[in-house]
Amino acid sequence: MEAFFRIKERGSTVPTEIMAGVTTFLTMVYIVIVNPGILSKAGMDFHGVFIATVLASIVATLIMGVFSNYPIVIAPGMGLNAYFAFSVVGGSGVSWQIALGAVFVAGVCFVLLSMTSFRFMLLDAIPTSLKHAITAGIGLFITFIGLQNAKIIVDSPSTLITLGNLREPMTMLTVIGLAVSLILMAYRVKGFLFIGMLITAILAWIMGLLQMPDSFVSLPTGLSATAFQLDIGGVFKNGLYAVIFTFLLITLFDTTGTMLGVAEQAGLMKDNKFPRSRGALLADALGTTVGSLLGTSPTSAYIESSSGVAVGGRTGLTAVTVSVLLALTLFFSPIVAVLAGIPAITAPALIIVGFLMMNVLLNIAWHDLEEAFPAFLIVVLMPLTYSIATGIGIGFIVYPILKLVRGKRGDVHPIFYIFAVLFFIQIVFFSH
Repeated sequence: MEAFFRIKERGSTVPTEIMAGVTTFLTMVYIVIVNPGILSKAGMDFHGVFIATVLASIVATLIMGVFSNYPIVIAPGMGLNAYFAFSVVGGSGVSWQIALGAVFVAGVCFVLLSMTSFRFMLLDAIPTSLKHAITAGIGLFITFIGLQNAKIIVDSPSTLITLGNLREPMTMLTVIGLAVSLILMAYRVKGFLFIGMLITAILAWIMGLLQMPDSFVSLPTGLSATAFQLDIGGVFKNGLYAVIFTFLLITLFDTTGTMLGVAEQAGLMKDNKFPRSRGALLADALGTTVGSLLGTSPTSAYIESSSGVAVGGRTGLTAVTVSVLLALTLFFSPIVAVLAGIPAITAPALIIVGFLMMNVLLNIAWHDLEEAFPAFLIVVLMPLTYSIATGIGIGFIVYPILKLVRGKRGDVHPIFYIFAVLFFIQIVFFSH
């Protein structure tokens, strides 16, 4: 095992790698509760999505650990699941089967891109400011969804949205749960989101808002409700090309950015280059493809992997350890279903994850109009239009226009002009 994962060569030990895997698992396991909870709002079977979430994560993470030998975990991405449920299914009015078809097509495209150098050209074509804006916009969108789910923000006939009734038991519990998670976060407690969920669940039980299941453990069942239900034909019939592109775009640069960050933290970069990047990206691409077949939204590399690296994880054994622990969660679907059904338990995680995604705004040159204003539009319009694709599209259209007006057309990659035209056609002529 030591020789296979080159553990000694990377200055680590087997116990250290296992402990790193446990640490990473605790920081990211919240996704097995949150992801099915979000996708079930699109009409999908909770238990089917739960099993699909775990299996897709295991497949992708094992490929990452065994074949690329990196301590990086892959699972359905936050933001992508919200886009799937609320923008594609809820906003466009298509079925979740068609949305899964779009994920599959994006996954296949990602696999093909991962095997060619075109992936780097695609990444280079997107301005850094817009990449950061997309991440921040998704964060704001996720936070908005969390606030809505908890009824901290509610509909208003006069102002569209307003503050909810904080005296309602579920809303009050959400605020308490958020405070608990923030305190744990402030004290740098490992797995603060997951631990915060458990404490909130106990409080919900005490307040009579949570009914314990008859059994905490059961055999994993229900995958047939979501597996191989995708409708690829419906994707092209409904012209969901912008949806495919959005899935592909976000997954590609989000995964690449996360992998580079974690690899740099672990000291695995060589001459500022990411060794075996093809295999690492392929792990995520295959995770997205397999996930769509099983019944979940696109996967992405998890920044929570950095928590395992922080305690010494340097090899794929860390990722393999996470995969083993994820497999064990398959037998706890009854309690997972109960926890996901309480908004006060999941909403704080959505709010805090959204907050963590906002820090990239520091990297945007706000003094530069043609860089800052398109970024501003992306961040603001994602939650206001309730559509990640619309926010990205408008930002992508405005960016080259401002560059042309300022006489800086050479600053725009030729491929980006194609992106702008395609988004313009989609938003103006095919927008729902």
